[in-house]
Amino acid sequence: MKDIFFCPEESNFYSNCLENLVLRSCQNPESIVEFGSGDGSPVINSLLRNKFDGVIQGFELNTSAWKAANLTIDEYNLTEKYIINNACLFKSDKPEAKYLVANPPYLPAPDPDIYMPLLFGGIDGATVTNNLLSLGYENVLVLISSYSNPNSTIEQAKDYGYIVNNFVVLPLKFGHYSSEPKVKKHIEELRKQKMAFYSGDYYFLAGVLFSKCQTQQTDLSQELAQVLTSL
Repeated sequence: MKDIFFCPEESNFYSNCLENLVLRSCQNPESIVEFGSGDGSPVINSLLRNKFDGVIQGFELNTSAWKAANLTIDEYNLTEKYIINNACLFKSDKPEAKYLVANPPYLPAPDPDIYMPLLFGGIDGATVTNNLLSLGYENVLVLISSYSNPNSTIEQAKDYGYIVNNFVVLPLKFGHYSSEPKVKKHIEELRKQKMAFYSGDYYFLAGVLFSKCQTQQTDLSQELAQVLTSL
């Protein structure tokens, strides 16, 4: 249900990453799995703007978000292209697909007792993202925050046999949930440990396409790390 609570700027960024890094590279028909579909708006907007002959199978735990997404999917006659399950991907039979896409929860905090617990990404903010990489899909598109231990995700990806195929970066201002005193103090502590990177009220959000290593394919892991840790 993440996208329901996030600013339109982040939702649009996720949608643009999906289009430019995944949909326009797909060899149709293609299968895509999405973790945490929320209200479905990023995918719906992308499908309306692009020709895609495959199927995107989403997973969303929050029933209200799932119902809202399906109403919009029905409205735009996308029922054959976008199917959302009211279930957890980690607890479901893993669907076969060439791509896994997600805007996962990445808010770091000492515990989930925060303004919006659904945004809790673990103590360092990278837990859910790193768990998604463990599912073993050939290509994984995720949004990574510079204040959510980005180096751990890059290293975890290498351990699982991924390279950074491509990425785009957006500077964002700390929002309502990341500015909660408890959360902000925790992020400041992570910064001291070189696990969070930001400048003033701004941080970087990167849309990253990880791909299983192929011969002669350029790995942009170092470039991504340099950008995300530059603040």
